[in-house]
This record gives sequence, structure tokens and C-alpha cells, in this order.
Amino acid sequence: MRYHKIDGIRGITIISMIMYHACWDLKYLAGMDFNRDLVVSGGPWQLSICVSFILISGFCAGLSHLAVRRGILVFACGALVTLVTVLVLPKDRIVFGVLTFLGSAMIITGLVRGLLERINCFAGFFGALVLFFLTYDLKCGYIGLAGFHLYLPAGLYKGLFATYLGFMDKSFFSTDYFAIIPWLFLFEAGYYLLGIADRTNFKSFLEKGYMPPLEWLGRHSLLIYLIHQPVLYLVTNLITTGGN
Repeated sequence: MRYHKIDGIRGITIISMIMYHACWDLKYLAGMDFNRDLVVSGGPWQLSICVSFILISGFCAGLSHLAVRRGILVFACGALVTLVTVLVLPKDRIVFGVLTFLGSAMIITGLVRGLLERINCFAGFFGALVLFFLTYDLKCGYIGLAGFHLYLPAGLYKGLFATYLGFMDKSFFSTDYFAIIPWLFLFEAGYYLLGIADRTNFKSFLEKGYMPPLEWLGRHSLLIYLIHQPVLYLVTNLITTGGN
């Protein structure tokens, strides 16, 4: 079963991501003067891209019976991005970036799929969203909703593995950081969206495709993600040096 509109939405998100990274590179690498708030980390534009990718990836994980194998591939690509940035751009290194997270989420979801399927899709979706918002500020040292903060022991926030899980060590730095918690809950919300679509008329809407170029981009999102930043970096470097 192919949900063509999902591919199209992912294609739109890919374009948005490329534009965002182009603006980021021009601002912080080429020193061009424009509104910093547009490309601030954690800003509305960046969040719209992240949320879209993670929800769609969770949705698609429910379609595949090879989620673990796919997850290993994506995780390996994330490790490659980490290696390259640490060696080439250490000041802008990416550790536990979005590919590392997505690969991890696919592996975890594939391994516990049997348990997830025992939960009603509507309850699973809303429960996952509540957990996402409850743990959204975990890296800041607390969990909570609606102004209620429960601060966690500082001892939890030590080391790389703790940081990978979401308990971010104060000494940790990465230009792209997606911990297992809270983002796994958003991924699982996407997983349960598939069940909701299957139980409603929304399924037939998603199956129809009207955007072939965008759908093509969506189907090749991993490859595009891997190559777009080196291309943008090269272009930015040419702008900065004037081709010299």
C-alpha cells in the first residue's frame, strides 16, 4: 500500500528543510545579514520541519515489516554524518542528530511492534502526544505540563548514553540534537496515525497522488538529506570566497 500524499507532504518538507539549511549556512557560515530569528535553533520553522519528518516516519514505520532493517540503515547514515562533521566541521558537529534518532526509533518500534498493536490507535495517538509534551523539556532537567515542573536528579544527566536517551549532559554540544525522549513519543504518535487513517475515510484521501515531483522527492528523502548539506556548504563557500 502506497500513501502518495504522505510522499508528497514529505517532499514539501524536504524542500522546506533545504531552504532552512541554506538560510542557516548563509547566516552563520557566510555571515550574511538577515533576521536571525528566522533560523534560530528550536524556532517555528525548524520545529515544523522536525515534527513533520518524525510524524511521517512514524506513520511509514507502521507500513513496513522491515522497520528494524531500515532503522539500522538510517542509524548508520546518522553515524556517517557524525563522523564527517566531527572530522571536517568540529565546531558544527552533529552528534545524536535526526538520522541517529530516526534510525533508533525505527529499530525500537520494529522490536516492540507487537506490544504497540495491542493498544487502541486513538488511545495510543493521544497518549503518545501527552507523553511527548510531558517530557519535551527533559533535557532542561524536568518534566511537566501546564507550568508544573518536576525536577529530576542531576545525577541522571551524566555521560553520552544519558544524553542519547534525553538526559543531556551539560558539557554536550551538537548543532542537531534529537534524543530518544521526547521525540520517540512523537514518532509513535505518527505510528498510531496510520491506524487512525485505516479506520477512517482519510485512508482513501492519502492513497491518491496529485504531486508526482514532490512524491519523488519524498521517496528519496534519505539520499537527498545526505547530499544536500555538502552541496549547500560548497555553494556557501563559493559565495564566501568569491570562487577563489
